[in-house]
Amino acid sequence: MEKVKQTLRDSASARWIALILVSGLMFGTYWFQDFFGGLKGLMESEMGFTSEEFGRLIGLTTIANMFGMIIIGGMILDKWSIRAAGLLFGGLATIGAAITAMAAHGVFGEGHKITLTMMIVGRIMFGSGLEVVCVVATRTIVKWFKGYELALAMAVNMGFGRLGTAIAMAVSIDISKGVVAPSVSFAATLIGIGLIMFLIYCIMDVKLDRQDAEVSSAPKEEFKFTDLFKLLKNPSFMYIAFLCLAFYAAVFPFIQYAPDLLVNKYGFSYDLPADGRGSIVLFGSTALGNASIIVAIWAFGLAFSMVPANIKKRRGKLISIGVILVLFVLFIGSLWEDTLSVWLKNGPKTASLIPLGTILFTPIFGNMVDKKGKAASIMILGSLLLIFAHVALSVFNSVALGYLGLLSLGIAFSLVPAAMWPSVAKIVPESRLGTAYATMFTIQNWGLGLFFWGIGAVLDLSNKADLEAIRAGEKVYNYTTPILMLVVCGVISIFLAYKLLQADRKAGYGLELPSGQAGVPQE
Repeated sequence: MEKVKQTLRDSASARWIALILVSGLMFGTYWFQDFFGGLKGLMESEMGFTSEEFGRLIGLTTIANMFGMIIIGGMILDKWSIRAAGLLFGGLATIGAAITAMAAHGVFGEGHKITLTMMIVGRIMFGSGLEVVCVVATRTIVKWFKGYELALAMAVNMGFGRLGTAIAMAVSIDISKGVVAPSVSFAATLIGIGLIMFLIYCIMDVKLDRQDAEVSSAPKEEFKFTDLFKLLKNPSFMYIAFLCLAFYAAVFPFIQYAPDLLVNKYGFSYDLPADGRGSIVLFGSTALGNASIIVAIWAFGLAFSMVPANIKKRRGKLISIGVILVLFVLFIGSLWEDTLSVWLKNGPKTASLIPLGTILFTPIFGNMVDKKGKAASIMILGSLLLIFAHVALSVFNSVALGYLGLLSLGIAFSLVPAAMWPSVAKIVPESRLGTAYATMFTIQNWGLGLFFWGIGAVLDLSNKADLEAIRAGEKVYNYTTPILMLVVCGVISIFLAYKLLQADRKAGYGLELPSGQAGVPQE
């Protein structure tokens, strides 16, 4: 019997090393995308930004992607290679981040207008590379993990991104120490490190391509421009693409404003107590110590999903879950009195509950989708949690409901992506996946661009009569109207997830089945 030749893809260690290397760039770009959320108050006091200008800065990040930049990147990926797209657009994101950092340091000149303008220029360049980097990461995982632990691998990759978001929101104020520029420089440096990690990954990618060419003599299906129109004619793909728009429009923009909402609505603080409570010092650094807490929670999330999955006997699985749970409770208990209880009265730290929820739950839900399926049903459940979260945070004034809303949003932010991104690989042929993911990110960016800016604009408009008093510190922002409008996005998400479930029953994509299993079309 002829022995089947193995490739790097068949080695579990090689697969996961590739994932880690690609996820480094994902971590850095998500950090740079979201770290401003913890600095809104400081940017208003130090730089003189208004809520609308803050919204404009983060909103225009997506402008190039709204007009097709991601689709161009996806086509480059499908036509040429993961390496070409990753290096080109990862480099663009790095240059844009560097320009933003230089603007924050006053390199292009002093003054409010020039600083804002050049920071926007840098953010637009960064954003032009950001979403293609996400497409590259997602497409890379399909390349290495299809037929293996695809949903779990995607969940872990998303976990790296959410880890970047959570730490950035939690510690950007610690890094800044009253000045915005150091936080911007640190965030830009992380993207550069991620790009170096991707360069190392490229060595593995070249070797895998050579092995695939040796193993398979079949000609590779070439990408054609008409493939884009085939995607747009596929109802299931359009349902999941617009679900992506509606869901993320209600999450990512909210994350940027969540710290300020908690400070204004519930009286939380921007700064930790001067007596040192709420801070962990590691190697002389408060930022590093506080970040270590979030990394530890992420590690527990990985342990909950990956350790039991690698134990064969049911009894062993239950024991491992029990041990990890006890260790997690002890870890939280050891930090509760002097650290975590203080965090829960701090705007940026409490807002990090959203990505913290994804860090803990996304790997668990990804593993569940791999083993049990039910992807479309999970998207419906996640959309319901999204509605509850925004109602709790907009209509009611209960701090307890506010905490529950943030936690619900974190769980929803885990459920929907863990089910949605692997589902695309079932709906779309692999030769068009780069373009498919790029199209989804493009559609998503229309929602992000509108709501990043829209929340800030509506916030100023709904508080128009009190703006002078708010800026003088005599009154606070009322966030009810801008957050309540996000509930509509949740309702739309439920409708689209239900339509996707109906379409799957007819087309037989197998969205409700475990990874590796295909459905049977209904006659």
